[in-house]
Amino acid sequence: MNRDEALAAFDRGLRRDARPLTPGDRVEHVGRVIRYLGDGWDCVIWSDLDDATADAEIAAQVSSFTSPGRGFEWKLYAYDRPSDLPSRLLKAGFVPGEEETLMVAEISDLDTEVALPDGVSLRPVATDADVDLMMSVHDQVFGTSSDLAAALRAQLAADTLVAFVVTAGDEPVSAARMELYPGTGFAGLWSGGTVPGWRGRGLYRALVASRARIAATRGYRYLQVDASADSRPILERLGFHPLTTTTPYTYQP
Repeated sequence: MNRDEALAAFDRGLRRDARPLTPGDRVEHVGRVIRYLGDGWDCVIWSDLDDATADAEIAAQVSSFTSPGRGFEWKLYAYDRPSDLPSRLLKAGFVPGEEETLMVAEISDLDTEVALPDGVSLRPVATDADVDLMMSVHDQVFGTSSDLAAALRAQLAADTLVAFVVTAGDEPVSAARMELYPGTGFAGLWSGGTVPGWRGRGLYRALVASRARIAATRGYRYLQVDASADSRPILERLGFHPLTTTTPYTYQP
C-alpha cells in the first residue's frame, strides 16, 4: 500500500470533503474550518490554519459552539498546522484525550475468512434489540455513552452503518461497527471490543474480517481505524499500516 497516497485520500475524503452520515447530520465549512454536527458528536474535523490565523479561529469556534451551551471536539491530526496547534488548543481551554494511531489497510490485502471458536455466533445488528445488545457490550468495555445508541439507529436507517454482535448463547460478549463513507473509498472500523473473560479467543480478529468482507462486497478500497495502544499491534499483524496519529481535544463550556 502506498501510505502517502492513502493518507492523501483519507484527508480529502473523510476530512476536507466529508459528507453527513445521516439526514440529521450537518457538515459546515466556516472560514478555515470544517466541522461535523451529528447526533451526540459535534467536532472540528479539518482546518487550514497558520501562525497568523490559528488563535482567532480557535476563539471563533469556541464562541460558536458554546453559545448554545454545548461542548465540542477538535479532532487534531499530527500533520495539522501550525505545528504548535496542540499548545494553542490547550491555552484556549481544550483538554486532550488519548492519542490514537490512524491505521489503514487495503481491503484486498486482508484475510476476510471469519473464524469463530466453538459455542459462539456472529449476529448482524439490524433491529433496535440488536442495538441494545451491542450497547451492552460497549458499556462493559468502554463505559456508557448515552448518545451512541440513537446515532447507531440513525446510521442503520441511512444505510451508512454495518455492525455485528458476537454472542455465546444469549449472552453478548463482543461487538463492533463499521461506518460507510460513500464516494470516498473508505469504510471506518469503530468500537471493536470484547468483554473480560472472552478476550484472547480471536473474536476481535473475526469482527475485523467480517467487516472487511462486507466492505469489499460494497466496493470499498480501504479500511480505516483510529487504533488505541492495545489495538495497534493486533491490527498491524492483520495487515494495517500506521499513517499518523490523532488526538481528540475537547472543550466544555
